[in-house]
Amino acid sequence: MRKIVIAITGASGSVYAQSLLKKLTTIPEQWDDIAIVITDNAKQVWQTELKNDSYKNFPFSFYHKNDFNAPFASGSGKYDSMIVLPCSMGTLGRIATGISNDLITRAADVILKERRKLICVVRDTPYNLVHIRNMETVTLAGGIICPASPSFYSLPASLDELAATVTDRVLDLAGFDISTFRWGNNK
Repeated sequence: MRKIVIAITGASGSVYAQSLLKKLTTIPEQWDDIAIVITDNAKQVWQTELKNDSYKNFPFSFYHKNDFNAPFASGSGKYDSMIVLPCSMGTLGRIATGISNDLITRAADVILKERRKLICVVRDTPYNLVHIRNMETVTLAGGIICPASPSFYSLPASLDELAATVTDRVLDLAGFDISTFRWGNNK
């Protein structure tokens, strides 16, 4: 059983966060706890992009961005992975420089120091040199940078299927066993 932290930041890409949360509800036998931290900006972007606040309806534990008593704010909480999706460049920069000014950046710091899996799904484009260096720093610290770049070889027929090409890849990176399109399997 897995204990996963998911951070949703204010970068555009709420469709990816929604896709990830939906997929996780279909595999409850693979996780013990899903902890969610969603920023105020992320709530606003979700409302703008998806025209709803359905993030409230998922059966996960939600934590306020300043709740440093959350179990994953310490390595002793034994959370094994953290997914930041979408990951704003501001959040990435704070993670890269070790600035733990909220629960998201503190949890990322904990995941990295404990040598556990941190996956940052960056969505901005294009990248400037600061972004690239921050991605390099997080990668050198053991994190995984996974740009929210959808694939098309599965011939996605809807926006949800297109978003799933990213979120399924993220779930693969996090070690989940999921049913998804596999290159060469013609699914």
